[in-house]
Amino acid sequence: MVSPEPSTHDAIVIGAGFAGLYAVHVLRDQRDLRVIGFDAAGDVGGTWYWNRYPGARVDIESVHYSYSFDDELQQEWHWTERFPAQAEILSYLEHVADRYDLRRSFRFNTRITSLAWDDAEALWTATTSTGQTHRARFVVSGAGTLSVPKKPEFPGVEDFAGEVLMTGNWPHHEVSFAGKRVGIIGVGSSGIQAISEIAKTAGHLTVLQRTPNYATPIGNYPTRPEEEAAEKANYRAIRDASRNHFLGVPYSEVQPSALAVSPEERRRVFDDRWNRGGFRLFIDSFGDILFDKAANDTIASYIRERIRERVQDPAKAELLAPEGYPYGTKRPPLETDYYEAYNRPNVDLVDVKANPIAAVTPTGVRLADGTEHDFDMLILATGFDACTGPLLAMNITGRGGLRLADHWADGPQTYLGLMAAGFPNLFMITGPQSPSVLYNMPLAIEDHVDFTVAALDHLRENGLDVIEPDPEAERAWVAHTNELAEATLLPDSPTSWYMGNNIPGKPRRVLVYLGGAPAYRAKCDEVVAAGYAGFTLSSASRVFA
Repeated sequence: MVSPEPSTHDAIVIGAGFAGLYAVHVLRDQRDLRVIGFDAAGDVGGTWYWNRYPGARVDIESVHYSYSFDDELQQEWHWTERFPAQAEILSYLEHVADRYDLRRSFRFNTRITSLAWDDAEALWTATTSTGQTHRARFVVSGAGTLSVPKKPEFPGVEDFAGEVLMTGNWPHHEVSFAGKRVGIIGVGSSGIQAISEIAKTAGHLTVLQRTPNYATPIGNYPTRPEEEAAEKANYRAIRDASRNHFLGVPYSEVQPSALAVSPEERRRVFDDRWNRGGFRLFIDSFGDILFDKAANDTIASYIRERIRERVQDPAKAELLAPEGYPYGTKRPPLETDYYEAYNRPNVDLVDVKANPIAAVTPTGVRLADGTEHDFDMLILATGFDACTGPLLAMNITGRGGLRLADHWADGPQTYLGLMAAGFPNLFMITGPQSPSVLYNMPLAIEDHVDFTVAALDHLRENGLDVIEPDPEAERAWVAHTNELAEATLLPDSPTSWYMGNNIPGKPRRVLVYLGGAPAYRAKCDEVVAAGYAGFTLSSASRVFA
């Protein structure tokens, strides 16, 4: 049987979350390009399609965690909470898909199994899980930064007789914990959110914790009509201020140094930011917290004190109080009543750093010393293969048969966190070594898609077809991102996914740009103003019709 000829498009878009939806909208509706999108999910939503676990909620305020490209959209949409939950964010993205008729350009339940560049024709060929092939001059990956769940490091999960659930791939049906013995492994952001909710209804919940986190209050509340009205009246200024802030949110009360003020003033600032919630304690208290160990010690000690205040059992409180790594060098989780969950009589805490998990058994979990914990249900909240995992999962091959997995064998190498040398016309939206997770993600996505589309416009206007980073520019960018990281406390965390440390065998290299969103955007503007400095632009030897 002869395989059908591959379908040819101007651009292939991967992912139907915030990035993929916006990319299809701009490329198809504003540039009139032939675009096809793919997503392994059954519908739009990206990370919010998969992460449906109890308590799933965004950690950026809703007024900021939304698209800015259409003022009518942001004026008309009403968020019911300051920090919306998964279901509401998914409803928002479904609304966006309906509003701009985006679903017709996507093929759902379809995974990209390989991407290969054809040097002779200057085209990418994508092979899908359904066996089809599609060709395009350009590929825009919106596969996300946190979309490939980390595989368990311990054996036997497949032998467990009960139900195994993953926070990063939660079932769509209602899950009941009533009367069940539930075990959960992992206390990152997802685990913390899930524990807070599951503790309320589980017959018994056992938390298997390796490394405690510096979790602080999210400060969520129902939307206040007067606050919403004021923000919508001032949305343009809010967006401008957000894009000119390190984290992409317009906090403006940060003081220079935790060490330059009195203990009383430092405590006042910490209390104020703690009570107001969100990332204010992390990013809007003192500017040297992520750079000076002594300054960081002050906030780490403060958070430990607040944890001990909330947990009644002193032994549990000590296990929950982080030691041995600086605050902020792992993504700071935000919580609601997380520590109070451990005051419930149906919740136990097990230290699996001192007594590691040896294996999952048919009836539960066995620890290194032989202790057995029996469960009816096991939940894996073990994190993600962040930033690089989603890209490597697509088996990408560039110029001359160069595999992305080989190019990144020692860690990611990119230019601007957006493209990689040897992989022409492949745009990695919020890719490794861009601000990505240290920037308000919808704004980071818009910035990257806008840069991508402007580059395509530039090619077309100049009769060109191919854009590719120079190896020298890539090496300089990697060195720059590493240098920025070394100036912070980030390398001091032994298990931070910011450095790839959470995945056994993964190369240790900084995955995020730590210069802040304003500096990053200025660099991108500088590159464009200099005629796409650091890129080689060329014509294809053959141009498809």
